[in-house]
Amino acid sequence: MTISNKIRVGIIGAGNIGGVHAGEFSKLADECEITAIADINLSAAEEKAKKFGIANVLGSAEELIQRSDVDAVIIGVPNQFHAPIATQAIAAGKHVLLEKPMGISGDAARQIVKASQASDKVVMVAHQMRWESVPMQIKEQIDRGELGKIYSAKTGWFRRKGIPGWGTWFTQSNQSGGGPLIDIGVHMLDLALYLMGNPKPVSVYGATYAEFGPSRKGIGSWGTPDWNGTYDVEDLATALIKMEDGSTLSLEVSWAVHMDTDNSPFIHLMGSEGGASYRGASGKLLTEKFDRPFETELHKADNDEGERARLSRHFLACIREGKQPITTVMSGLTNNLVLDAIYESSRTGNEVKLDWNLN
Repeated sequence: MTISNKIRVGIIGAGNIGGVHAGEFSKLADECEITAIADINLSAAEEKAKKFGIANVLGSAEELIQRSDVDAVIIGVPNQFHAPIATQAIAAGKHVLLEKPMGISGDAARQIVKASQASDKVVMVAHQMRWESVPMQIKEQIDRGELGKIYSAKTGWFRRKGIPGWGTWFTQSNQSGGGPLIDIGVHMLDLALYLMGNPKPVSVYGATYAEFGPSRKGIGSWGTPDWNGTYDVEDLATALIKMEDGSTLSLEVSWAVHMDTDNSPFIHLMGSEGGASYRGASGKLLTEKFDRPFETELHKADNDEGERARLSRHFLACIREGKQPITTVMSGLTNNLVLDAIYESSRTGNEVKLDWNLN
């Protein structure tokens, strides 16, 4: 690919996740060029620009979006800003790669869906776990029919001591939308629904708890605490999600909990012909042969390029080829609607039916 037809990328957000994207896309110099980076914390943007050789440093998302030398934007900012920045970028004719969750709420996600439907640009949600090696191996077997009908699944991610950035936007509901449910639970929800064949969720019963954060316990190593800030989100969530086709999904996640856990994400898929389990970097396919249990172990290859690399290349390929990404805006909306329903169910104590109205 020549310089003239490389995809020109701008990064909005120079925090930890912005740095991850800058690192990945800078490795794809034969396909793209990072032309600009923006952050209201200008010094952070300058630091990332120096590290990754980015020529233009800007102090606002608006400035970057209006640049003629940016074809696609990567949005890695606090959740409350996802919808405003994404819809502005789509309206300006930019392709968008948006960090999870797609919106801070179902209403915010609807705004992005409507903006995307009115555009011909690629809008993709950065759910990198779909691109991990073991889940991809499991999906290949599912697509071949090896599991038959997947009628139930269980997924979760228990962190024993992992509250991120206590007092910062991570732990303030008006900026993040919630705690571990919207932070890491959205990853497990998205991956489980994808592996199940994207059944349509119709109702949810859930509960959330905050037993650690308000007492400043369970603090993890991600982010820098702000002890003058607040904590008004959950630190554990649990839910049962029912699908239109009758299948069910159980979801449990925590930032902090007193239990024996290896802190690894997990999924168990139960199918009529076989099952699959995934935990961390390994997995199993399970079935019955010769009237006996039979299983096959799955592992990530030693030379695996990594899920972020595959995600980044998929985004660029979708732009070049004009195709829909695997993680579409509708998958992002589905996740947000389920998350909203879990929080509402916890507040009311009732089962909540999902509202699929886009208006």
